[in-house]
Amino acid sequence: MQKIGVFVCWCGSNIAGTVDVAQVVEAVRQIPDVAYAIDYKYMCSEQGQELIRKAVADYKLDRLVVCSCSPRMHEATFRKCAEGVGINPYMVEIANIREQCSWVLKDKDEATAKAIKLAKAAIAKVRFNGALKPGESQVVKRALVIGGGIAGIQTALDIAEAGYKVDIVEKEPTIGGRMAQLDKTFPTLDCSACILTPKMVDAANHENITLYTYSEVESVSGFVGNFDVTIRKKARSVKSDMCSGCGICTEKCPSRKTPSEFDMGLKNRGAIYIPFAQAIPKVPVIDREACIKFKTGKCGICSKLCPAGAIDYTQTDELITEKYGAIVLATGFKTISLDKFGEYGYGASKDVITSLELERLTNAAGPTEGHLVCPSTGKEPKKVIIVSCVGSRDVSGRGKSYCSKICCMYNAKHAMYIREKYPDVDVTVFYIDVRTPGKGFDEFQRRAVEEYGVHYVRGQVGKVVVDGDGKLTVFASDLNSGRKLMLNPDLVVLATAVQPSSDARKLATMLTASIDNDDFYVEAHPKLRPVESPTAGIFLSGMCQGPKDIPETVSQAGAAAVKVVGLLAKDKLLTNPCTAQCDTSICSGCLACTHVCPYGAITGESKQVITKLGVRETRTVAVVNNALCQGCGACTVACPCGAMDLQGFTNQQILAEVSFRSEE
Repeated sequence: MQKIGVFVCWCGSNIAGTVDVAQVVEAVRQIPDVAYAIDYKYMCSEQGQELIRKAVADYKLDRLVVCSCSPRMHEATFRKCAEGVGINPYMVEIANIREQCSWVLKDKDEATAKAIKLAKAAIAKVRFNGALKPGESQVVKRALVIGGGIAGIQTALDIAEAGYKVDIVEKEPTIGGRMAQLDKTFPTLDCSACILTPKMVDAANHENITLYTYSEVESVSGFVGNFDVTIRKKARSVKSDMCSGCGICTEKCPSRKTPSEFDMGLKNRGAIYIPFAQAIPKVPVIDREACIKFKTGKCGICSKLCPAGAIDYTQTDELITEKYGAIVLATGFKTISLDKFGEYGYGASKDVITSLELERLTNAAGPTEGHLVCPSTGKEPKKVIIVSCVGSRDVSGRGKSYCSKICCMYNAKHAMYIREKYPDVDVTVFYIDVRTPGKGFDEFQRRAVEEYGVHYVRGQVGKVVVDGDGKLTVFASDLNSGRKLMLNPDLVVLATAVQPSSDARKLATMLTASIDNDDFYVEAHPKLRPVESPTAGIFLSGMCQGPKDIPETVSQAGAAAVKVVGLLAKDKLLTNPCTAQCDTSICSGCLACTHVCPYGAITGESKQVITKLGVRETRTVAVVNNALCQGCGACTVACPCGAMDLQGFTNQQILAEVSFRSEE
């Protein structure tokens, strides 16, 4: 006879505030095979676990049901507790009466009735649970970091310093990311390049780090500890091992009609180019769509002038396959398109620019060598207006509903920079709210007002009108005074919303990583596992997970690195025993399961089997590689003859749960 113990958690008032836990306990006590049932305020606490251990010893319990929060939170906790008193950890079932009950229902009677049903269903399932034993898989002692911005660089450096090999894959021709485009960083106003460039050099020179720039991840397969990744190293048309980075080719290239991506289109670059002076690797790339040689077969000036003979027009993409134990996503961000925000005049006037374009104008290595000018005239502006929250906190459906988090601070930074270098320039910032939640951030923003005389107006800009001769008129409102304003600035700067990079969704699909409605990667738990993806072995670093500033990004990069090092330090990992199994006696050999398995864990093999009728025959059947199987269950659904079943979630167990509920 089975002896089931049922333990109902209050979770403080999270459950007990809506569910009558005493009534739940009383209801489950009447169920056959339930030998013991009790409620406790915090079942996950040491005292709660001790209560479980004591009950197992006193009542000789052989399987447990815990009615508590989501199994994502504390299933491992209760399994470990059970294992400590001699019960197989897979003899534990969690009835989620918090997220699926008390948090979604307000009526106490209704919530209590549902909690009882959930508890009874878990009891029905645990009757058919069997003892499972996890297997083992080897851990590849190498990590992959996708993205070469400050987040990716810092993550890679920390992992490499721990003694493990790291590969950085960056889609641009150089590492550095968005931070390389900035002039100064808040709140210290340090030179961005002065902070970033040494990190870039360290990454390039580190013996444990390999850089794959101008490259993209082509495919990913495998599982935690053993990922198989194919990287497409795109053809630069320049031999990296021969190029000295002298720059002669970039200077002499006659094709100069392509806007520079690094300078936000404020100046043109050659068809063969190095994005910026401190680029790593300092090897040029030929843009084949702009190159005269590739378009017409003529020119070839770069090849003729290259003293090292490094130009190679016949170079092709290279596919590199490597194994990794862990993967870190550090794919960064981009700013939103302003096509839907025509009221601000962006595109209608060269003097309406984005904040990132202002960064390039004020940068000494930028298109104007650090001189702030109006792009239309080349003259210094006398009046500058900065517009906050363009596309952020948007309720019109054109932008993003979230706060981009960094805009208030970089608006203050830009205003202070302009006022310091050009004291006669009048700077006005229009804002909805000023949000400065960081160490020294509020003081920094107040300095802009109190020391630099920046005008902050709480209100929104309704429209920017460009007249026939290019002059700007800004129509806005001052919410504090209730006045309507009409201003004539020389330069308008739009603080645009940030969003994940364009390849975030593609990578999420490739890695089976979760993303939210805005395409930011979702963490396994926002408080307890903020740098881990729900997919084991995938970690998050930087703005790919959500808007954040540089200090927060570097902190998260270090945290992700620690998690990776903790994984790579293990020689073996315990594999999930809840894997698929095939009943070869009824398997028809159709192999439909092999087509739906996302992990390549099922193959067809010719084996001698005994059918249900007792006939011995040799035929093709499905065989599951338990080391590769991740227990997703896709094969059990696809199997037309019911031969595939999932251990821990067998058809018998699932039907027992459903049948118990249908009897209510």
